[in-house]
Amino acid sequence: MDTVRLAGRSVLFLLECLLYGFVRPFKIRRITEQILFIGARSSVIILITGAFAGMVLGLQGYYTLRKFGSEGLLGSAVALSIIRELGPVLTALMVAGRAGSSMTAEIGIMKITEQINALEMMAVNPLKFVVSPKLFAGLISLPLLTAFFDVIGIGGGYLVGVHLLGVNSGSYFGEMIKAVDLADITGGFYKSIAFGLVISWVCSFIGYTAEATTEGVASATTNAVVVTSVAILILDYILTSFLL
Repeated sequence: MDTVRLAGRSVLFLLECLLYGFVRPFKIRRITEQILFIGARSSVIILITGAFAGMVLGLQGYYTLRKFGSEGLLGSAVALSIIRELGPVLTALMVAGRAGSSMTAEIGIMKITEQINALEMMAVNPLKFVVSPKLFAGLISLPLLTAFFDVIGIGGGYLVGVHLLGVNSGSYFGEMIKAVDLADITGGFYKSIAFGLVISWVCSFIGYTAEATTEGVASATTNAVVVTSVAILILDYILTSFLL
């Protein structure tokens, strides 16, 4: 019963925060600040992760395809793997580890220092002021970061496949253009939106319901990363089963 009650409470928390986002006054500045924190400050780790993920795919894909004499299909293999799966999932996992843990810690520390209570005393709704901007920033930032990851990953595969292993450049991009269609791109886009919502929702909820002690915040931060990462992988399977 405790698990069911917690799940219901988290859903009501999400719905309330989303609704507050459409109630005036709109917190555009707060949302912009969170986009900077979640999106722009995650760009370096996304750049590194995307580049090496694409390079590994290019390396592994080349030696696998070479067994069948199909090295020219390397571009389509790298692009489809990144756009459909690796781009949205790895981006979400990186953001969950970097920004999600910070969200939980920030909200937990606000509880310890009684900043949440202070907002309520000033007639400022803490969900609208603190949590709602994080949800909308996550919805905006994750698709942009995923697109950045996809481009960098495909470039990493090109670097290894064409310049290191000698795959024809025209074949790399030609087969990729033939294989990738709009459904693949929109599928990855939908996944990134869902992952962005899950990261902001779960991390904010765990931070908001954490015990108002240093041990409680530390435990909540760890739990937020673990729960969010598992939720991303489970949700990825569910979305893939519907989108294929």
